[in-house]
Amino acid sequence: MTIKVLFSAPYMVPIVDRFREIFTSNGIDLIVPEVIERLSEDQLMAYAGEVDGVLCGDDRFSEPVLEAYAPRLKVISKWGTGIDGIDSDAAARLGVQVCNTPGAFTDPVADTVMSYLLAFARSVPWLDRAMKVGRWQKIPGRALQECTLGVVGVGNIGKAVLRRARVFGMRLFGNDIVEIDQAFLWDVGVEMVTLDQLLSLVDFVSLNCDLNPTSYHLIDREAFKKMQPHAVLINTSRGQVIEEEALIEALQQKQIAGAGLDVFEDEPLPKGHPFMSMENVLLSPHNANSSPGAWKRVHINSLRNLFRGLGLEFVVGNDISWE
Repeated sequence: MTIKVLFSAPYMVPIVDRFREIFTSNGIDLIVPEVIERLSEDQLMAYAGEVDGVLCGDDRFSEPVLEAYAPRLKVISKWGTGIDGIDSDAAARLGVQVCNTPGAFTDPVADTVMSYLLAFARSVPWLDRAMKVGRWQKIPGRALQECTLGVVGVGNIGKAVLRRARVFGMRLFGNDIVEIDQAFLWDVGVEMVTLDQLLSLVDFVSLNCDLNPTSYHLIDREAFKKMQPHAVLINTSRGQVIEEEALIEALQQKQIAGAGLDVFEDEPLPKGHPFMSMENVLLSPHNANSSPGAWKRVHINSLRNLFRGLGLEFVVGNDISWE
């Protein structure tokens, strides 16, 4: 029987022709659906029982989907780090190997957080908008060394954000459900505090935690009540870490000053969403991982994980254009 692979990683689908020879030479047929950000459970059900492997983005592999794909499905190779869209327990029970590429986007995501910090602190987007409509308007700004930063989730990305912020002279706070290496905290100058303390103390909150049962809607209505009215919330983790309706209310009622958002509860962000008309919100389309070098590494590792899961050898050919 021919090996079939569902190829739905949105960063690889547009350049799938670069990889076809790798699959063809190994006797693999590709199923390449049209993907806008991710495939839903209903969309995935269209391929149930047809594939031996999957190379995906944030597709919703729930327990019912995985059961429908079993017993043929052997491996899901996740493009990127987060596997919150995959029911890992169900996959393990059904004998489906789940692979990802941890630490893939630490630097570009950390840089994105810093871009939000600088944009809000220096008012760059708003100065630009004013100038382009003919207003010579001096909007107040702050130096980052005058500001405090709280990072929720002090993993690889959280640490990278804190290291960058230290260079700017910011006062730093961290929060995590696991113990963080004391050597890092001493070296960078991070004070670990409770979430409530962090929210009440800082000018900027950066969410860099995984999405799991402990972090779902971690930032809710009660959390916004604890934040300072001049505070800015930055989210480059997962949209579901924030209770989005509560954030909309907090911005409208000026409980907080602004938000920089790269991720959302529903992606793509629906047309007419309240965020799109808010002057104090900066938006990007789940693009914090943008980096040709990082993408190349993830392309290679995702393919390698897929082939290993199928029991095949993966050799990177010199004839592939990765950029």
